Amino acid sequence: MGVAAVYILGALIGLACGVLLLRGYARGRRKLLLWSGLCFLGLGLNNFLIFLDLVVYPEIDLYLLRLSVNLVAMVLLLFGLIWESN
Repeated sequence: MGVAAVYILGALIGLACGVLLLRGYARGRRKLLLWSGLCFLGLGLNNFLIFLDLVVYPEIDLYLLRLSVNLVAMVLLLFGLIWESN
């Protein structure tokens, strides 16, 4: 039960950070907030997939899906950082 709570808490915190960053973007229209918010939403989704993979469905391997979501989240943040540096 304790491990499951950590996975869920990590997912909720990641999603909350993403929502707050996107709210900041909606107010100020800073593009770096948009890319960071999308990245954190992806990381929150990744944590939720970890919970599903290891706790809810341990017989199903979601490793490649988790890696794909994490890759997309990181690429979004990297793209935003490169785009905003110009």
